Amino acid sequence: MKRILSIVITAILAGVFAFAGLAPASASPRTGALHVTKECSQYFGNPGEFCTITSSNLKAIKPGSRVIYTSAAGATGLDTDIVLATGPGNGNRAFGHVVLDFVTGTGTVTFYGGTGQFRHFHAIAAVSFIGDSTHPDWAWEGTYSFSPDD
Repeated sequence: MKRILSIVITAILAGVFAFAGLAPASASPRTGALHVTKECSQYFGNPGEFCTITSSNLKAIKPGSRVIYTSAAGATGLDTDIVLATGPGNGNRAFGHVVLDFVTGTGTVTFYGGTGQFRHFHAIAAVSFIGDSTHPDWAWEGTYSFSPDD
């Protein structure tokens, strides 16, 4: 009888904690500021070409990761889907879209999920040109979240 009572009390307490929103910390969203820089010496405006991440404040986006462009650039801008690949064969990919005005050197990048560690990744950032004619460097400044409630 004591064992049954103990099981019942444990089940009730588990239900109360779950109902009260006291789930483990891993179930809560992670959010924050996003600061990324990339260099684009390997990008010439063609589909499949890429830029390389040079710095990031987010552990999931490591320097050396690639931003791969799926469509060709236009004469004055870019409006294409992108894939952020953090390494060959590791299954960690973030899917997004970028709109960029080459005349002003500004735009917006958004991410809306992915695979592996990016399954619940969302981000929006302003894109700005921070390089010069010999160093085609760009920055992303915005916010991100990893939300398990997709």
